[in-house]
Amino acid sequence: MQDTGASVALVYLLLPSERVLHLAVVSGAPVRLTAPWAQVPLDSPEAMAQAVRERRLVWLGSQEEVALRNPRTGLLLPYDFMVAAAPMAHGTMVWGALVLVWPTRDPPELGRPERDAMDAFCSRAALFLQQAADRGLPLLPGAQPRALSRRSPRIPGRAEALAAVEFAEGLPMGCWALDPDGRITFVNAAAAKMVGADAAALLGARPEKVLPWLSDTRFGDAYRAAIVTRRPTSFTVLRPPDQWLSFRLYPHAYGISVQTSPATTGQAPTAAPWEQSAPPSESDQVIGVYPLTQLATTLTEAAGVHEVVAQVTGQLMPAIGAQALALMAVDEGRLRIIGHRGYTADLMNRFDAIPLASRSPAAHVVAAGVPSFFATFADLERAYPAAPHDGKAAWAFLPLIVSGRTFGSLVLSYDQPHPFPPAERAVLTSLAGLITQALDRASLYDAKHQLAHSLQNALLPHVLPTIPGFQVVARYLPTTRGIDVGGDFYDLIRCDATGAAAAIGDVEGHNVNAAALMGQVRTAVHAHATTGAPPGDVLARTNRLMADIGASLFASCLYAHLDLTHHRAHLATAGHPPPLLRHPDGRTEVLDLPPGLLLGIDPTAHYTTTEIPLPPGAVLALYTDGLVETPGTDIDDTIADLANQLTHSQDQTMDALADTLIHHATHTTLRNDDIALLLIQATN
Repeated sequence: MQDTGASVALVYLLLPSERVLHLAVVSGAPVRLTAPWAQVPLDSPEAMAQAVRERRLVWLGSQEEVALRNPRTGLLLPYDFMVAAAPMAHGTMVWGALVLVWPTRDPPELGRPERDAMDAFCSRAALFLQQAADRGLPLLPGAQPRALSRRSPRIPGRAEALAAVEFAEGLPMGCWALDPDGRITFVNAAAAKMVGADAAALLGARPEKVLPWLSDTRFGDAYRAAIVTRRPTSFTVLRPPDQWLSFRLYPHAYGISVQTSPATTGQAPTAAPWEQSAPPSESDQVIGVYPLTQLATTLTEAAGVHEVVAQVTGQLMPAIGAQALALMAVDEGRLRIIGHRGYTADLMNRFDAIPLASRSPAAHVVAAGVPSFFATFADLERAYPAAPHDGKAAWAFLPLIVSGRTFGSLVLSYDQPHPFPPAERAVLTSLAGLITQALDRASLYDAKHQLAHSLQNALLPHVLPTIPGFQVVARYLPTTRGIDVGGDFYDLIRCDATGAAAAIGDVEGHNVNAAALMGQVRTAVHAHATTGAPPGDVLARTNRLMADIGASLFASCLYAHLDLTHHRAHLATAGHPPPLLRHPDGRTEVLDLPPGLLLGIDPTAHYTTTEIPLPPGAVLALYTDGLVETPGTDIDDTIADLANQLTHSQDQTMDALADTLIHHATHTTLRNDDIALLLIQATN
């Protein structure tokens, strides 16, 4: 941060077994501000995820560019700032990402000194993480990110410190000092008097926590704006019953200085020439919807029902101040609990699967389609005398209805009696509608996801035939997110008493068209294989078929005919990654086959057949490019690395070997493609 002048820094770690970035270190901002980005999936549009996926520095030079690239972040942080994200990479491994934030400047460019400083840090950090992992002591993120505070290099002496305190105490306006986490480290007598609190009670606390009239998020939004933009911000707020106070926040590298003074009714603070603060109406609009905007934007990005439930249970309670919630869905005439927070599992089991026809508030709002609010237990008991008590003191029961279809109900509860004024009822009702829309989209997503992958699975062989003299194992790993399906395929075919065939291929694209063409190609290869045609002819005939059906996609394919009598293999390739052959002595060879055009390019293309020995103990490995292709890495290097893994796994069973190769590929590098693997071992 010192070398680049950044105001905020974040460090993310990537666990080898996951595809999620975990926030590990925060500096220059409170950890609670970074909560929406505590875990970032690698396939998200966030800058840090893009930097890791593409193994390059990502630069966003304005808040507008941030909003265009990632609307969620633009909504959650509607301030002017610039962001750079860089991967922490060493060799083929990416260990995480560094994110730096600056206030917007002119020109909004990232200079060479900043780039060099980021490159140097990322290289050192990645090397350190690699060395720690090699020693068996990997550095793992904790349950909460670690906050690092920047300390002023200038430490005053005792006399100077006392003079500073005396100076602040002699001022008529209120003076505060906040650390980067927003906690009060200093407050003078004037400030304590203005807010009506004891100075000792304020120290170490966050202002909005000890002063209830600041808890309307007005102070919180001004604080966030000052932290992110590093510009002074200001606002006015009413201290009950009738005292208006003006707050000015001045950010610096070590926290925030706050000035408080009396103000006339609703008066916006008079901005100093160097201050840039939004008009009160604009600021109020952002402040009032911040927590709800956070929830809304995360719900729009949730894919399946499981993700929606996780977002609602994790974010809704802090946004509205409830202490417990239960999310219920209609299922065959009953209400099933699909998510809860703040309630015990035993209590939820008692309420699970209640009939829709029962006399309970959660079921009644589903039937009536109208929310119910109960400020006290007495109110609930009058309406539902037989309703069991869950230990809470106030409730909101909200129906989840979209397009005339009832999804279920949402129960919110509070530890203390809670009046529900009209404005709050409207907000909660709107939230219920937002949640229902998200659940409806998620249900459709889940249905399409299941349909797409059922189609893909139906096009792949469920059981491989038993071939005497050979042991064969296969693995298929879809890595696409959402309803996309890939075109990877494999097959093992028993041709006659002395011969068998193996095929593996990949149709370009990740959609239903790719999956459908994959099924046609696999069927064609299978049909030509049973005629006993040489590998080159099998590929040529399949290639002509693709031209005849007018296929608009291309496909790679590798075909091998296995001679069971003479322990030989005949191979031909159509633009497919080269197979690997592990000899009985453990040495692994990358087979250099004559190249052939991808299927579907030229209907007259010729494919050459190559013969190799396949003695007992040898292992032939066929795979698709998802196993060896990763952004920023030479594919020859990753193929050589795969061959090395094959060599050093000689003592493993075939099933264990397949798992080892898949595990190494998916947990040491980042991949965005499906993987198919076919291992063939001659046994006698």
